[in-house]
Amino acid sequence: MKIALGQINPTIGDFSGNSQKIIEFARQAHARGASMVLFPELAVCGYPPRDLLEKPAFVARSQQVVCEIAKAVPEITVVCGYVSPAKVETGRSVMNSAAVLRDGKVQFVQSKMLLPTYDVFDEARYFDAATSQQLYPFDGKQLALTICEDAWNDKHFWHRRLYSVDPLDELLHAGGNLVVNISASPFHMGKRELRSKMLETVARDNKVSVLFVNQVGGNDSLVFDGSSHVIAPDGRIVARAKSFEEDLIVFDTETLQGDMHPQLEGDEASVYAALVLGTRDYVRKCGFSKAIIALSGGIDSALTAAIAVDALGAENIIGVGMPSQYSSAGSVDDARQLAANLKIRFELVPIAGIFDSYRKALAPMFAGMPESVAEQNVQSRIRGNIVMAMSNKFGHLVLTTGNKSELGVGYCTLYGDMVGGLGVISDVPKTMVYRLSRYANSIKPVIPQSTIDKPPSAELRPGQLDSDSLPPYEVLDNILEDYIEDYRTAEQIAQDRGYDPKLVRDVIRMIERSEYKRQQAAPGIKITPKAFGFGRRFPIAQKSEI
Repeated sequence: MKIALGQINPTIGDFSGNSQKIIEFARQAHARGASMVLFPELAVCGYPPRDLLEKPAFVARSQQVVCEIAKAVPEITVVCGYVSPAKVETGRSVMNSAAVLRDGKVQFVQSKMLLPTYDVFDEARYFDAATSQQLYPFDGKQLALTICEDAWNDKHFWHRRLYSVDPLDELLHAGGNLVVNISASPFHMGKRELRSKMLETVARDNKVSVLFVNQVGGNDSLVFDGSSHVIAPDGRIVARAKSFEEDLIVFDTETLQGDMHPQLEGDEASVYAALVLGTRDYVRKCGFSKAIIALSGGIDSALTAAIAVDALGAENIIGVGMPSQYSSAGSVDDARQLAANLKIRFELVPIAGIFDSYRKALAPMFAGMPESVAEQNVQSRIRGNIVMAMSNKFGHLVLTTGNKSELGVGYCTLYGDMVGGLGVISDVPKTMVYRLSRYANSIKPVIPQSTIDKPPSAELRPGQLDSDSLPPYEVLDNILEDYIEDYRTAEQIAQDRGYDPKLVRDVIRMIERSEYKRQQAAPGIKITPKAFGFGRRFPIAQKSEI
């Protein structure tokens, strides 16, 4: 038989729009000869719906829409994820379920057993876990129908499993001979490769084909890369959907052949695509169409602008330069050249006069005190006020331009360069910013070479360089990765990296002291295994001794 994988981009809560996508893809699959089409986890409502699940009307609408889909496409069997009510007297009131729609009705429901609570996941907060699962017979096959995490506990793949039970293993031992996994598995660097290796292990060890369909698109801080694929019993990928865009592929269970669509290779290409997709969906799903970016002439704002143009179109971006008396002529020229290269509207709003007015107003209170970071941050806050005024006037979303390295150590200004609706590169370390900028220029040279070559500087005082306050970014990024993603101690980092222990401790101190800033930052797009914000839950007031 032929089975299609419908890799769609749902919007959370858009039941009408999501169901229409499912119906359209199902009809396309039927036209291509498929007898069954698979859709992602919670495709009907979008993932993750979070506290919307606590609204009874939301759950009721999910059930209603599933029945409507079944009636709309009776000619093909549809498997889609939705929210179902839990038939229990205690515990959570809903379940994360997969519905099999056949002959115009809901014929079979399978609910998720393993509810992840690590990283960005918080499913045990909302869902009741299924206590058992059953096989679904279809066209001579016994389908082991699983939902995302239910296939992520293979004892042959993981050194340490998170759960004591393995739903997929139980279904296979009960006679399952075709594995179906519907997922909403978010992207981060290395995730696609990890998924494939894990599912290849399942296929080879059990001599079964594995069909994996994943959500695609951006929902808040999360980007779902799609990358749906089918793995043959010998571990070969025999059908594959595109990454970072909607797609429909068809697989034949007898010939073990299917559509093989190209995927992006390499971290730079996949991260750049994830940032473009995440920006596009965040802006549009939040009801905006245009964006404003402060262009300093530096590499962070240049990369942010390049991503925004690819996400939204040049006609929908406004770049604004806001030079002070400390801004170099070269930086203004670089910002102007970037805007010209990207073909975006560019506005210049000098702030030297505004800054002088602030200093004059503050002079009596600051009398006898040398200028310090206070005056430097005033400049940043003036710029923040200007871009937010433009946002209010024009109805456009402000995109912040700070990177993960700066956000990690607090090298950013609250209510200044941190203001805005989305931190496009806030999970991108500075060293990766340079790699992505070179990648963007390899496609089309838009970022001025002088922007890439010059030393990083906030230009808030004469001759200022980032290196005056921070270690080299190559060193800083290594410390951040070790401490934030791997939870290594200062002593371990210093010993393993060969760094000065005092330097490592100083960086860690900056990380800890900046938590209050990060928790007020705009949401960012997650591209690393451990991003600030969503999925990283640390207290603000603490005294760390480790």
